Amino acid sequence: MSEMDKLDFITEELSKLKESGLLINIRTIEGPQGAWITVDGKKVLNLCSNNYLGFANDPQLKSSAQKAVDTYGVGPAAVRTIAGTTTLHRELERKLALFKGVESTITFQSGFCANLAVIPAIVGEGDIVFSDELNHASIIDGCRLSKAKIVRYGHCNPKDLQSKISDEIYMNQRLIKEAKNTPPQSPPSQGGEGNIPPDEKKTRRLLIITDGVFSMEGDIAPLPEIAEIADKYGAITMVDDAHGEGVLGRGGRGIVDHFNLHGRVDVEVGTMSKAFGVVGGYVAGSKRLTDYLAQKGRPFLFSSAVTAADVAACITAVDTLTASDMLVKQLWRNTQFFQEKMRQVGFNLGHTRTPITPVMIGDAKAAKDFSRKLFEEGIFAQAIGYPTVPIGKARIRVMLSAAHSQDDLAWAIECFERHFISNR
Repeated sequence: MSEMDKLDFITEELSKLKESGLLINIRTIEGPQGAWITVDGKKVLNLCSNNYLGFANDPQLKSSAQKAVDTYGVGPAAVRTIAGTTTLHRELERKLALFKGVESTITFQSGFCANLAVIPAIVGEGDIVFSDELNHASIIDGCRLSKAKIVRYGHCNPKDLQSKISDEIYMNQRLIKEAKNTPPQSPPSQGGEGNIPPDEKKTRRLLIITDGVFSMEGDIAPLPEIAEIADKYGAITMVDDAHGEGVLGRGGRGIVDHFNLHGRVDVEVGTMSKAFGVVGGYVAGSKRLTDYLAQKGRPFLFSSAVTAADVAACITAVDTLTASDMLVKQLWRNTQFFQEKMRQVGFNLGHTRTPITPVMIGDAKAAKDFSRKLFEEGIFAQAIGYPTVPIGKARIRVMLSAAHSQDDLAWAIECFERHFISNR
């Protein structure tokens, strides 16, 4: 069989994606991120990037990166555990810990890598992970790598989470009792306490994982209720706050700060690739957690360290947010203005409570057509369909930024409204 024959399935799959309107059109950015960018040779208003605070082209961050290159060179040439940890890495981790209000942080190459590092390190075969059904792909992949049992609970649904944990504990207790030839206790959901007896706690580890802000919906996890359930059952709590860092909480300190849950969440995962405007990820928590991940986190052990330029720019982003919440407040002013006007026009923005603004269209082909017409007018707002979101829930996902002016957003709303009316 020829090489072409063996790969014919790829051609077929690509054809199917194109026919169904699900083939992703990857556009090319020509220059730095900002409110206005050049895409495929056309100047457009940027409503696509995760550059929440405008840091991606910030002069201070660029200057810090340039100085770091002069001092440390362009590449680390090693993993963190051999010869890749610099004074800059240590400084970033120290400042991130102060910013987050935790004992310690450890940094990784991306938020995706942080999830791939921490989940398999803290759970494995015989353990159970309870994961929100809309959690990010990096959480899903981290859970799969762990080989733990994965139980999905309804999106932002603490009652379903409670029920799923109760059921799993009951089943575990029943197996233990059957092994001892004694009848099982009644299910916790039918009036039992629901707590794992002390002599059975060692049988398995429970981990509850949720995104802090859901990247396609813009809604916020019910973290206080999740923390209560975790306390009740002795479960480890983990939140991936990729879209909450720099957005929620005091000066952008994230969802744990937003809900004042300091000390109640065991593992916080964050990214430097969105609001912080650079690239990289981190895990925040206790020092014993970060010490453990330095020994067990495979991306930390087996992939080269983040470059000095990126680390230096991240440090400046943290310093800027520590000093002032001005950009965070501007982001929320822009969010309120845009979303209020869009709803007045008649757009369905789902259940968003953050700058992530899903303009719900429904049909994937219709969403792609809407996006194409916006681009022709000078607005870069990509359509998102299956498999990123369920079939029938395609949308234009608008990402707001502190870098946008109110005039930018008012003009964008006019363009959205014009096409909305013409498509009725």
